[in-house]
Amino acid sequence: MSNDQAKGLSYRDAGVDIERGEELVRRIKPGAAATSRAGVMGGLGGFGGLFDLAACGYRDPVLVSSTDGVGTKLLLAIESGQHDTIGIDLVAMCVNDVVVQGAEPLFFLDYFATGALALDTAEAVVNGVAAGCREAGAALLGGETAEMPGMYPAGHYDLAGFCVGVVERARVVDGSAVASGDVILGLASSGVHSNGYSLVRRVLEASGAGLDDVLDTDPDGRTLGEVLLAPTRIYVKPLLAALAAHDIHAMAHITGGGLTENLPRVLPEGLAAHIDLGTWALPPAFAWLREAGGIAEAEMLRTFNCGIGMAVVVPAAAADGVSETLAAAGETVHRIGTIGAGHGVVYRGTL
Repeated sequence: MSNDQAKGLSYRDAGVDIERGEELVRRIKPGAAATSRAGVMGGLGGFGGLFDLAACGYRDPVLVSSTDGVGTKLLLAIESGQHDTIGIDLVAMCVNDVVVQGAEPLFFLDYFATGALALDTAEAVVNGVAAGCREAGAALLGGETAEMPGMYPAGHYDLAGFCVGVVERARVVDGSAVASGDVILGLASSGVHSNGYSLVRRVLEASGAGLDDVLDTDPDGRTLGEVLLAPTRIYVKPLLAALAAHDIHAMAHITGGGLTENLPRVLPEGLAAHIDLGTWALPPAFAWLREAGGIAEAEMLRTFNCGIGMAVVVPAAAADGVSETLAAAGETVHRIGTIGAGHGVVYRGTL
């Protein structure tokens, strides 16, 4: 009889360390507590997160939910050892999808899965989630840390997130009010955000570039790793301020599919988004991807955000006011086009 058989196998022998998981919960509790907001009941550690919707003061509420991940951007975070911002990406991908319906994000839950729990890495990731939640005004209500030996290569992990928001029924933004002559405002992205990274990684491989290489055209002298791992911009609070003050007909979060695929999702039948590509400058990250990968313009526009992370469709008479409100909240706003007859997205000019 072996020693293991004599003493009996444990969960730790199988690769799962319960005490390490408990230590992670202890470490991340302060960050989660800092995201508390009206409606939160209790803290981390229960079987489910509790939220009192009545405490938020809504009279005829509609719940809006979204779930997402960060795709293969995770592989760049793992390769570079930069784990503190990928959680912000996770939150951004969900809360930006919720706010475009006119909803205020209320709470967020995360799922972190790995083969063997590395405490410092997991703590950095979840603290990034908490930072994103604070920026969005959402409570980090709970989550799951799954340690699954044999499922992931050493040092690797996966992330998913889930967000719930709320909007008054009469204030739901669904694109039905979009009309010919409306103006399309584009809010600047912070970089590649969290879409298209399978192509990004292919360009890195084909070009021979490394994450430590300095991007010569970057005004701040950042490395490719720093540029490509810049966290996804969270547009929630500026958009909520604009929604409270102005008439907004539609919003589109520019994620996978770029402007080409995402703007049509909020347009009524028979209307097209007419986009002038000369109204903003292609940021250095995208210029490098286009050149290093030899990527055609149409492919750039249907894969990446190309510098516009959010599109806001407003009546022409409200365009200046909405732009001023968003700019005052810290956004860089470009008037990128108009709504007119047609189908999908019609481009003019070049990037």
